[in-house]
Amino acid sequence: MDDDTEELLSIGVFARRAGLTPSALRFYDDCGVLRPARVDAVTGYRYYAAGQATRAVRLRRLREAGLPLVDVAIVLDGSGEAARGVLRAHLERTRRTADEARAVVDGFLGEVAADEGSCGIQARARVGGAELASAVRQVGPAAAVGAARDEFPVLGCVLLELVDGEVRLVATDRYRLAVRVLRSAVFEGGPRRVLIGAEAARGLAEWAVRQATVDVECAADGRGILLRSGEDCWEVVEGTGGGGGVGSDDGAFPDYRLMLDGLEAGRHRIIVDRGGLRDAVAGRAGVVVLGGGADDAAGHEADQELEVAGGERAAVRLRAVRTGPALRIAFDPAVLVPVLEAGVGPDVLLEIAAADRPVLVRSADQGSFTTLVMPVSECADAGRTAE
Repeated sequence: MDDDTEELLSIGVFARRAGLTPSALRFYDDCGVLRPARVDAVTGYRYYAAGQATRAVRLRRLREAGLPLVDVAIVLDGSGEAARGVLRAHLERTRRTADEARAVVDGFLGEVAADEGSCGIQARARVGGAELASAVRQVGPAAAVGAARDEFPVLGCVLLELVDGEVRLVATDRYRLAVRVLRSAVFEGGPRRVLIGAEAARGLAEWAVRQATVDVECAADGRGILLRSGEDCWEVVEGTGGGGGVGSDDGAFPDYRLMLDGLEAGRHRIIVDRGGLRDAVAGRAGVVVLGGGADDAAGHEADQELEVAGGERAAVRLRAVRTGPALRIAFDPAVLVPVLEAGVGPDVLLEIAAADRPVLVRSADQGSFTTLVMPVSECADAGRTAE
């Protein structure tokens, strides 16, 4: 038993054992709710003890039930009374939305398959139709339009990748970057990457949202993808859609991994309910400022607060987990709200290097959504807020 407990597993092996994805495990590590047993100092690879699987499975099941990470931490590590309180509150919330969720699922199950198609397959992954449609709609707004797309047609596309057992969708206009990762129930072959024009991507989403599950198949010739749901198919040729095709002279799609890896390490981290933060920010005129709450050097108390202020609305305090020194940071609500709306899962993690540096906004459930947001100066709204 001791040998099994001390056995160290790679993140991929542990992810399969726990029923999670490597991207979700990395997110939970960053949030402090499931730390690896060891991190290699040279490579940065994470290793987990076999005995951590029980906690990981409990975490996964609580997340599947829709609990925010702040509440999950209380259930896993808090007192019995505190755990019962958050579970009962969440149960009441889920009861209120059960009828709506049931109607949506029934609608998907009621769809009838129709057309037929075929192509040679080099790689295949299976994801939920609604998930795929949501992912396309989340990253699509970050694709270039207008003059930027005319100058760099490749930036007017959405990159679809099948790699490491995941489906990844990426878009960037050089000023924004959005990355959505989907967990694949079935994965064969790969890796493969295909560029899809923005207009074709929107058509893909409109088709996928009506399907219960979708098999994403990359053609053997590498020139497009075929989506299958039963006998129903939707074919997308690489580079088609708004802004024209992508030719060999249009340049390579930017390496989004290098863009993310090149960011400064976040000295400040804020984990907060995504819907709560969105509602607190929405509707405010001018600049919104995040800050406040007691500075906790330990950075692990679940009852810390985040204050959202600015505009003509009263300040709102949200329960949050904050690490790092105290910080005030300002955003344009018109930029921050769409990012929060596009997120996945009940939580959002803000990784902040400084008040004048790009902020990494991440959310995760069984996949993840990552985007960059540029903060603004508080002084930009001084005239509105001064008394």
